[in-house]
Formats: sequence, C-alpha cells, structure tokens
Amino acid sequence: MKKLNFGAGPCILPQSVFEESAKAVLDFQDQGLSILEISHRSKAFEAVIEEARSLLLELMGLKESEYVALFLQGGASLQFAMIPYNFLKTKAAYIDTGVWSQKAVSEAEKVGKVEIVASSKKEGFTHIPSLESLEADYDYLHLTSNNTIYGTQFHQFPKGTNIPLIADMSSDILSTSRDYSAFDLIYAGAQKNIGPAGTTIVVIKRAFLEKVNALNKFKILNYTEHVKADSMLNTPTVFSIYASLLNLRWLKSKTLAAIYTENTKKATLLYDTLDRYNWIHPYAHKTSRSQMNITFTISENSHAELFDSYCNKYDIHGLKGHRLVGGYRASLYNALTLDSVKRLTEALDEVNTHV
Repeated sequence: MKKLNFGAGPCILPQSVFEESAKAVLDFQDQGLSILEISHRSKAFEAVIEEARSLLLELMGLKESEYVALFLQGGASLQFAMIPYNFLKTKAAYIDTGVWSQKAVSEAEKVGKVEIVASSKKEGFTHIPSLESLEADYDYLHLTSNNTIYGTQFHQFPKGTNIPLIADMSSDILSTSRDYSAFDLIYAGAQKNIGPAGTTIVVIKRAFLEKVNALNKFKILNYTEHVKADSMLNTPTVFSIYASLLNLRWLKSKTLAAIYTENTKKATLLYDTLDRYNWIHPYAHKTSRSQMNITFTISENSHAELFDSYCNKYDIHGLKGHRLVGGYRASLYNALTLDSVKRLTEALDEVNTHV
C-alpha cells in the first residue's frame, strides 16, 4: 500500500509520473534502450530537454526571447556559489530567513562583500522580515522564497528597488500564483515540486546574463557557457530531466490556477486544525506561514506518542520535524492530495478525543 508521503524532499510526485518513468527505465519510447542508458546527445533526449525548457518557461509565464531555462547539477547549494561568482562585483544584498539563506550568504562572502539587509534570526526565523527600503547600488538582492525548516514563506516580494532580484524557489516553485517576471534569476532544486533529485533548474533573464563577470576563470561555473551549451556543458541528469518533463506536463494539464487553489485548500485545512487545539503549537507566525511546509510541535509527550501511533495506523510518512525546530513538519507539495491532508487532520482529531 502506498504511504501518504509528507516528507520535505525528495518528495511525492504524481502517480502517473512514477508509472511513466518506470516504463522508460525499461524501454524509452520503444527504442529498445532504457532512459538510463540513452545518449544525452541523441535526438530523443534533445527533444526531451528542449520541451522541458520550453514548458517550464510557459508555466512561469515567461517569454523565451527574454528568459533562458537551464537544467544543471549540484542542487541549490552550488547555486549559492555560482550566483556571486557570476554577478557579485561590488556588493550584494541578502535577506536572511533561515538555514538556506545563511548558506547562500556564507558562499557569497567568499567572493565579495555581502550585506544582510533584513533578518528574522533574533526571533528564531518565525516570520519573514520586512524590508522597507533599499539603496540602489547593490549588484543584486537575494532571498529564499520558502523556508522548509521553519515553515515560513514570502507572500509579497520587494518592489521598486531597481536592483536585480534573485530567488531560491526550491520548495515552492510552480505551487502558487506568482509574477516570475519580477525576478532576474530563479533557481530551484527539482526534488520538491518539479521532479526527482538530481537536476537543478535555473531561469535567468537574458538581459541579466549580460552582467556576468567577464573575469570568470572556471567555464563550468559560468552561466553564459551553460547557455551556449544548452545545459550540456557536461553530461546532464538525463533521467531526472525526463521525469521533470513528465511532471511539467502534468502541471500544465492541471493548470497552475487549479494547483494553487488545491494547495490553498490543503494548507487552510491543516492550519485550521492545528489552530483549533491548544496542545498543538504552530511554529511560524500567521502572516508568514508557508503553504508548502507546515511546522508544529506537540506540547505533551503522551499526546505526541498517541499522534505517532495514529500516523502509523494511517500510513502517514515523513512528518518528523527538522532537528533545528523539532516537532513535526508536514510538506504539502503539489502532488500531495487533499485526501491525504484530510487523513492527517483526522489523526489529529482522534488524538484530541483522548486529551
């Protein structure tokens, strides 16, 4: 029996993506070859990556004449270093909302001057910090749109700064209504809402590419070189890109509007349940709550043990909270169904009958 997977990542994907990917592992497009063994230079895979790039931009509402999409490797962690390596010339601004933004800051500081222009560290990263104004001489402004560990999410982004805006959207890309054209560079590890672990999506405004540091010494770290090579500067992650394409097709068939509506229903249902019981303590402030990663603790060990037993009963998997926060974390990525969330809330309701 398939478990209900609330894991933070790698995460659940649509069943159809699992099934089609499995078929391709045995025989890709009736070629007598597995997707795991076909050449990344073959016409068959070139068609896959071309469609994936085009469909990604289409879903984001971006024009291919203005933006370029890359499928790279190294996860968001490599992008923490590549971004400053390519674009940090004088100084860069970062918004600090937790572990992942701090890792990005740490890498950028090895390249050049970094200023943290807003932070919620003193409050335990329980909310998204406000950014009232910003001077206009930064090379870029970097933020993490959704924070998987603390369960916070940007619901509005900085506007009117005239500073190139860069976002790590690893955990909420294509999950909500959003103006992606407001960003100059977006990156995301695929293993949340896009596909299996392995590939990393980078979407860059072509005009921003013109600002790549001309003194770059490493070809493999240069965005311009990756664009020239059509994401094949080295052997790409063939299977992960193919599975991502299948998921992008699924997203298009569902429509992002429908996905956003469903995600809102899931998050609302779970938050309403958590707020109803005084023995449950949501971690994030209400104004900053994430739709993707819902974090909470249970005050009494006996209640927590009972809840764990109900999770086992209902085959609910992946709820353990990150070690920095503890408690529980329910990740409600696109492919997780509303019925799965209802099952989780039923478990919480049953615990409450014994409190």
